[in-house]
Amino acid sequence: MPAAPIKYLTDASLTLSILECYREDRDAKLSGNRIRFMSSNVRIIKARKTMDLLDSVRTRCEKVAEISRHVQINVNALPSYAAALPLERIANPVVDPDCHYLGHGTDTVSFFMVLDTVNFGSGYFPHMKKRPGMSGYFTVASSLNDYFNTNGPFSARELINLSITDCCRIFDQDIVNEHIRELMHLFASALNDLGQFLTDRFHGSFTAPVEQAGGSAEELVRQLIAMSFFNDVESYGEFRVPFFKRAQLTVADLNLAFAGQGPGNFNDLDRLTMFADNLVPHVLRVDGILRYENNLAQKIDREELIYSGSPEEVEIRACAIHVVELLAAELKRQGSEVTSMQLDYLLWNRGQQPFYKRGKPRHRTRSVFYTVQYSPVCS
Repeated sequence: MPAAPIKYLTDASLTLSILECYREDRDAKLSGNRIRFMSSNVRIIKARKTMDLLDSVRTRCEKVAEISRHVQINVNALPSYAAALPLERIANPVVDPDCHYLGHGTDTVSFFMVLDTVNFGSGYFPHMKKRPGMSGYFTVASSLNDYFNTNGPFSARELINLSITDCCRIFDQDIVNEHIRELMHLFASALNDLGQFLTDRFHGSFTAPVEQAGGSAEELVRQLIAMSFFNDVESYGEFRVPFFKRAQLTVADLNLAFAGQGPGNFNDLDRLTMFADNLVPHVLRVDGILRYENNLAQKIDREELIYSGSPEEVEIRACAIHVVELLAAELKRQGSEVTSMQLDYLLWNRGQQPFYKRGKPRHRTRSVFYTVQYSPVCS
């Protein structure tokens, strides 16, 4: 039996979810959109293509950073830190061909849609049976790659019917382990959700969401967050904070997998924010840019779980996003045009160095919204 899928969001409820992110921002504009109330439904009437979705990530993360209690940004260190970044290493990010299903056209789109649907769960990875020399992420990616090479891509109907047992078999995990059983249940639910979403909205096509986005990264993100496992929004005090990490990452993965061509051709990649996980914040902490208050720092150093959606976790992710935005602005002031996505690549790859891996631990959170790694590396 498939895991009970979490119902994807309707257009009306998604609109309401997005609008919640503006409720406390009285001066926020809807960039040319007019809001009408009709038959108790809220609709956004587009006067032009909206570019507000990812602005909501930026403005809300900035707001968190301004009032954060557990995490502080060392603003005075940013100019020298930005100037010292090895920007030459940003060039030529690539996808590891040994672990990813590349060069198969539309089936490669299917692969990354499926992979990024289950690209979460780093809080469970200490219990995962990993492949030799591989992290949790690369164990999942290479297992899925093997499945595609042996069986071909999933159909949307097959995803709807996937069970926990199926996921344990696909990813070669032990169903007896209670932590892994919980993770595989989440994987199955997320994949059921993806299959239902594609069936109901796109007649089961994996490429149709990309085609309908019309070359807009932000539009593809908007479509993907209709699924519950992609709708990465947390409560913080009296307002909501969107991150949309895996939806944005799906865009970036497609862009890299297709070298910016075909399904990977997006004309607004500069709109993407940093992909808020637990590795880039760790790098920024080790480098002295993020400062954690003592209780939080001690919890992380003892490798205690930081609960998903807790104020501490929201502040870590939000402050990291805001730091990257500040770094991009500072680099522009210094004469270098660098996107948030490029800075994310750079800082993530810095985190692969032994200095960052063998020192202080990263924060661990059992979340369906992010994991510790993603596919691109810089060559």
